[in-house]
Amino acid sequence: MKKFDFTVNGNKYHVEVKDFEDSLATVVVNGTAYEVEVHQEVKKTKTPKLVRKEVERKPGEGAVPNKATGAGAIKAPLPGNIFSINVAVGDAVKKGDVLLVMEAMKMENNVLAEKDAVVKNIKVAVGDAVLQNDILIEFE
Repeated sequence: MKKFDFTVNGNKYHVEVKDFEDSLATVVVNGTAYEVEVHQEVKKTKTPKLVRKEVERKPGEGAVPNKATGAGAIKAPLPGNIFSINVAVGDAVKKGDVLLVMEAMKMENNVLAEKDAVVKNIKVAVGDAVLQNDILIEFE
């Protein structure tokens, strides 16, 4: 492991540290092996400790609210191209209706209405390339 040369009271010693676990070390002094106990303070790590503060909540507080019918938007579930649009501005749609079909990963994917609503605006056209989370259709 590590080698040292010491001079104590005019005598020279060649010391080699072989093993070091906790406070015990195996050392070889001028060819003779010894097990010695090391008296030294254990070094503490400088890694910060994460402390989380508990927050008291009342029942129902912080819960995700139910989606109300009406305003909202449909976003692209994944990147792809718009293959067909099955609705027009002003159309009333019901939950589960197929709004449009998009091609992604060489497959046609139906984009469904998440709730009952009226189409306010269509942000895409057939053939448009969209990225994930792009707004496709807005509702009143």
